[in-house]
Amino acid sequence: MKGLSGKTVLVTGGGGAIGSAICRRFAEAGSKVLVADRDKAAAEGTAGQLKGSALVFDISDYQKAKAAVGNTPIDILVNNAGWDRFQNFLDTKPEEWEQLIAINLRGPLNMHHLIAPQMAARGWGRIVNISSDAARVGSSGESVYSACKGGIVAFSKTLARELARKGVTVNVVCPGPTDTPILRGFLGEGEAGQKVYDALVRAIPMKRVGQPQDIAGIVTFLASEEAAFITGQVISVSGGLTMAG
Repeated sequence: MKGLSGKTVLVTGGGGAIGSAICRRFAEAGSKVLVADRDKAAAEGTAGQLKGSALVFDISDYQKAKAAVGNTPIDILVNNAGWDRFQNFLDTKPEEWEQLIAINLRGPLNMHHLIAPQMAARGWGRIVNISSDAARVGSSGESVYSACKGGIVAFSKTLARELARKGVTVNVVCPGPTDTPILRGFLGEGEAGQKVYDALVRAIPMKRVGQPQDIAGIVTFLASEEAAFITGQVISVSGGLTMAG
């Protein structure tokens, strides 16, 4: 991809399945990768493989995030960190919403607030937010998560308008079912989980679930000079499972 070599990219949730794949793709393009994760071992493990740098902090804590980022110039921000608990909304308790909102909505807002101003001041920046197809079409058992991810879509479009004349683009990638620990947790173990998995695969036109590396390509594209005239867009990576406009 054009324009990624030498750029400094920060990927939240960089120690996870999708995050590490994104970090790897940027490293292959010659970017300087900052692997941000609250899991120290995961962050350092990914950073060590890529000769990147690990940043260990909780994105939902504004002051800790501010201290971790410091004055480091960030060219590209990928808000990838996310977490879910699968439960029908009517069975939830208000206190159970808080962690979902903190990680999936407040955390990305914190990162934008800390990093977007420096991008605007320099007149160049790329922000790619990882949302979910749950934000676009809904997903049973993911009501609060879907609400947070839908909020990220709306926020991204608004910020894209605010920053368009400052040389900063903001785009959204929405993965469909992807082979991650979150999906495995949702499907469950044993024969019952396998049956749900098989049914899911049958529903996907490409007849497989996504792999973390399937997400990494579009993220690096949107951060590159190839996508310099693209902002405020939402792109699904779902093997054709969702085709909503």
